Amino acid sequence: MPFDIQTLLMTWESWGVFDFVLPFLLIFAVVFAVLTTTNILGGNKGVAVVIALVVGLMALRLGFVQAFFLNVFPRLGVAIAVILVLLILTALFVTEKKHLKGWLMAFAIIGAILAVIVNITALNGLNWFNTGFWEYHWAEIIGAALLIGVIVAIIWAAKPTLDKTPFDQMVKLWGNS
Repeated sequence: MPFDIQTLLMTWESWGVFDFVLPFLLIFAVVFAVLTTTNILGGNKGVAVVIALVVGLMALRLGFVQAFFLNVFPRLGVAIAVILVLLILTALFVTEKKHLKGWLMAFAIIGAILAVIVNITALNGLNWFNTGFWEYHWAEIIGAALLIGVIVAIIWAAKPTLDKTPFDQMVKLWGNS
């Protein structure tokens, strides 16, 4: 019998690989990585493994994670494909490196917008937005997001006027006296 990818994937699906094993591995890996990188447990990897196992197994208990993953990852694949096509088309026309920084910033903004769209549509697939709250308050939410974005942009673009902080200048003055 020849090897058939479609049969293999359907067999894995019937075994629960996509509904249980892969979501568990993803959650376990992320929780374990966060616990070990932050060193919050004092470098005790055994406790980090136990906590990651518990979180991974408890997350799969009610089926909510499987439903969310079922909604979010296909949309994520489409968003990645859109960014990839834009990158390829940009690489065809932008040849000078001095223009590349602006394009990379544009791709970061496009990626952030696509991330918001992917998450909102995935949550909408789980009927999170049928409460009426979003329909009545969408303008305030977008306005607050834009205000926060403008504040972040102003802070990010602000150039320091001094070479050193005031504390550094005081230390220098006290050191000379």
